[in-house]
Amino acid sequence: MKKELKIFSGNANIPLTQEICDFLKLPLGKAKVSRFSDGEISVHIDENVRGADVFVVQPTSMPVNRHLMELLIMMDALRRASAYRITAVLPYYGYARQDRKAHPRVPITAKLVADLVVAAGADRVLSVDLHAGQIQGFFNIPVDHLYASPVILEYIRNRKMEDLVVVSPDAGGVERARAFAKKLQASLAIIDKRRSQPNVAEVMHVIGDVSGRDVILLDDMIDTAGTLTQGVKALHDHGAKRIFAACTHGVFSGPAIERISNSELEEVIVTNTIALDHKKEACNKLTVLSVAPLLGEAIQRIHDEASVSTLFE
Repeated sequence: MKKELKIFSGNANIPLTQEICDFLKLPLGKAKVSRFSDGEISVHIDENVRGADVFVVQPTSMPVNRHLMELLIMMDALRRASAYRITAVLPYYGYARQDRKAHPRVPITAKLVADLVVAAGADRVLSVDLHAGQIQGFFNIPVDHLYASPVILEYIRNRKMEDLVVVSPDAGGVERARAFAKKLQASLAIIDKRRSQPNVAEVMHVIGDVSGRDVILLDDMIDTAGTLTQGVKALHDHGAKRIFAACTHGVFSGPAIERISNSELEEVIVTNTIALDHKKEACNKLTVLSVAPLLGEAIQRIHDEASVSTLFE
């Protein structure tokens, strides 16, 4: 007997969850996620989930700790309510940047969060553009790792940019930029930078020809936009004609929106893995693309025990 599919949402990105439900023609699961006066999170699942195949959509975006705890407590409630299977849908996986011991006496938070998600009751995980692919191996449960590149590629193709160069903001992003450039039949350039401390980067050189050409700076996320805007300045100094940026996760913390607004950027293309309505109102350079159809299709295939890998073909 096929299990009933149910989708629930924490408070991190209800609009995205509603879009997924609309795509799948399902009602949003009834749950109340609130806080006690001292800040503790209270969860009440307001419908029967016994024997159901449940998906909880919750990017662990700002405020990260609150949204992470909401996810963990929701999954604990669902597990104790006898859900058949619980899938944690993490469009954005917070704490992913600390994925190894780069220095002595530092944590590996990406692994710690993975352990917490499993301990809270997740049977599998669905995520989009993890900061590092090896994070999949931090879980001892199945992980379906989606890529937002098809959504961004379709938009860029429709923009019909000419003589395009895809630019990686650092050496670590070259593989992603090369794959993007190949699909767009565009050239590739790399920004060589030196990072002295977290959220502080010093741009050194642009490797590749960008003079008089349209360029797209490609990254998996934009946080404070310090790296991005320094890269934009370097590309502008090297004669780039029009400068665009594209990323999956628009974290946009601290002075990010102000930096983008004051930069030479013509447009920043980002997806809605993180809720961005108020950010979009503050900056007219943002174009927000939806990953709801991508996530909705993956959820349906997981529920039907069908292949998810065909989404990449």
